[in-house]
Amino acid sequence: MSHLSIELHWQRAETTLEPGRFSNEHVVSFNGTHEIPVDAAPDWGGDPANTNPEQALASALSSCHMMTFLALCAKAGWPVASYHDHAEAHLGKTATGQMAVTRIDLNPVVRFDTGFSVEDAKLAEMQHRAHRYCFIANSLADSVEINIF
Repeated sequence: MSHLSIELHWQRAETTLEPGRFSNEHVVSFNGTHEIPVDAAPDWGGDPANTNPEQALASALSSCHMMTFLALCAKAGWPVASYHDHAEAHLGKTATGQMAVTRIDLNPVVRFDTGFSVEDAKLAEMQHRAHRYCFIANSLADSVEINIF
């Protein structure tokens, strides 16, 4: 099986590490070529200009879902011309009171080649199949609710 990795680097900028008085800003590198500045979510004191782990989770799910959907459509002969998603991660407390990403909404918009159409029910079923086979969706805890609109 595949072994996939990232590199993460954080360096303290403050003189001392004290609760609530240090920056969480760090850099994540993908394949040694793509560096992304990451920080805590803005509600937790992070820089809103940076990506946060919750956004990265929504991004991973959205990307995986799209790739799975496209693979299924290709097998079915559905000529997808474009795919757009607006994914949103929701923070909240679990039943045990722990903070977590409790829901991720995927809002895919699919466009097909001119002259091709599919019934809404069949499109919805294909989206649900993509969710069932998505590696990332299968990796998330059962308590995370995935909504595909």
